[in-house]
Amino acid sequence: MKKIALIFTCLLTGSVVLAQSHWVGTWGTAPQLVESNNNPPSPGLGNNSLRQIVQVSIGGEKVRLKLTNEFSTGITQIKAVELAYAKTAGSSSEIDESSTVSLTFDGKAGVTMPAKGTAVSDPVEFPIEGRQNVAITIHYGSASSTSVSGHPGSRTTSYLKSGNTTNFSGATKTDHWYNILALEVEAPAEAGAVAILGNSITDGRGSTTNQQNRWPDVLSRRLLANEATSQVGVLNMGIGGNCVLSGGLGPTASSRYQRDLLGQEGVKWIILFEAVNDLGGAQNGVQTAKRIIDVYKQIIREAHAKGIYVFGATVTPFKGNNYYSTDHEKGRSTLNQWIRTTKMLDGVIDFDEAVRNPQDTEAMQSQFLFENDWLHLNAKGYETMGGCIDLSLFTKTDPVSDVEDEAEEYGEALWIEAEDLRTETSGTAFRIEDDATASKGKYLTTVVQTSSATPTDSAYILAANFTVSKADTYYIYARVLCPTWDDDSYFVSVDGPLTSNFVNGLQTASWDWKELYHGTLQAGQHKLYIGGREDGACLDKLCITINPEAPSGMGGTTPTSITQLSAYQPSVASIETYTLSGIRLMTPQTTGTYIEVRRADDGTILSRKVVVKP
Repeated sequence: MKKIALIFTCLLTGSVVLAQSHWVGTWGTAPQLVESNNNPPSPGLGNNSLRQIVQVSIGGEKVRLKLTNEFSTGITQIKAVELAYAKTAGSSSEIDESSTVSLTFDGKAGVTMPAKGTAVSDPVEFPIEGRQNVAITIHYGSASSTSVSGHPGSRTTSYLKSGNTTNFSGATKTDHWYNILALEVEAPAEAGAVAILGNSITDGRGSTTNQQNRWPDVLSRRLLANEATSQVGVLNMGIGGNCVLSGGLGPTASSRYQRDLLGQEGVKWIILFEAVNDLGGAQNGVQTAKRIIDVYKQIIREAHAKGIYVFGATVTPFKGNNYYSTDHEKGRSTLNQWIRTTKMLDGVIDFDEAVRNPQDTEAMQSQFLFENDWLHLNAKGYETMGGCIDLSLFTKTDPVSDVEDEAEEYGEALWIEAEDLRTETSGTAFRIEDDATASKGKYLTTVVQTSSATPTDSAYILAANFTVSKADTYYIYARVLCPTWDDDSYFVSVDGPLTSNFVNGLQTASWDWKELYHGTLQAGQHKLYIGGREDGACLDKLCITINPEAPSGMGGTTPTSITQLSAYQPSVASIETYTLSGIRLMTPQTTGTYIEVRRADDGTILSRKVVVKP
């Protein structure tokens, strides 16, 4: 009996220990389709061996490796993978041979990743310490060297050798990473990671190859040296040349944040530090900044829903670079002012203040310049950036910010998500689409051909009741994206059925607020109808307000004196039944197929086929 009791106790203790640990990212990188000039050099990946060096952040006893084939068009076959302690941070391929462990994937030595696929190794005992250098050796089977998922800006040398080998003497050198995605450790419950969204300044352009001195590396060393933050991992999700909105290199921040930030294991904090490439190529700096802010707000909302703190980092100066113009500087100032003052963020990291020239705040201090491009920083500049961050941000115990938006400053308004108006009986011809720059990530697009005919089918009509508390002049604005004059109109009516009148000229190349209606409304309930007119018009959100100025950004969520709307369902005034030849019937007398016409009290007509079975 004593032996049985002892075994039970051990098992119970083991389960408690397991419940107190979780996986946390200790190293990671943001993948992309590798550009042709950065593809693997000869002899290529296929049927050869590649040793890559990474420097982790926090330590642990047990690890697992994630690989990616996300951007490749063909399979990537991995025959075997080994981990070992690297003797340098990348300046040589040497390892501590005695530390080598072989990884398995579902118990097998290798794994074949399909196009767009990923793979996760089985956990393995491999004790590592904070900032330890780890060698990842991959032995490839079939693999392309022209369609490769990887990270070009490794700032770390990798070693490529022909055949299945562990001897990398005389190997071909290349300063890029291929197929490796993340290294994770099993860590105690209090451990967590900070994921950093960034571009080349975070990726480390200007840092020293094989010295691991990007600003996130500087931050990681400081966190480890501070007892209160010694369990904070750092995940550098910077991509050189990356943009938030469109263009640039790699997937945009607006399309990758769910993967690179919210999808990382053990993330408790996020740092947002992008935008300089968007602003440097902007047609309108302020408008571009506002669109970036909209994306940031969406990231913040989604992160807060998961209990993740979000910190904003100000954009560093770039006067002297060809990105600079007075207009682009206005955009940078607009974004930085929002970062410094918004209540949505949980903290601010002021990189701009740390590196700018006090005598010319639109320019960087010359001592921090890399290759005199007035945009990227050298190692000293990155040391300053990593050193200016308040480590107490990573010891916060307050709840994440509960501020949904600053829209309350706009005044009395009722905010309506367009997709909420699509019900089982109305608006079904409008298609719900995903877009990170839309409010709550979704919007409606019209799928009706261009027509001057007023829609009568409720599938093409969005309808809602709303109530106002006092008589006044009210404005109804819509946040729309209507790229051309062929898709920039809607039928709109308040307190009456739709007529042939429509609101036209809503054309805008990006999400913007346009007026649909203004007029005097009495206190009480009213009805709003929006009918689709042109194929491709996009509707994100509505605002009903007494403010004559259009809103900005994504608008708000909380009604004030204007009460919450409810989906409008008009009452049925009559139901008529017709044969297929057009003869009206009181009710179907025999089995067969008929047309039923429902006429609502507001004039809405809904027709449907009715089949009467024996």
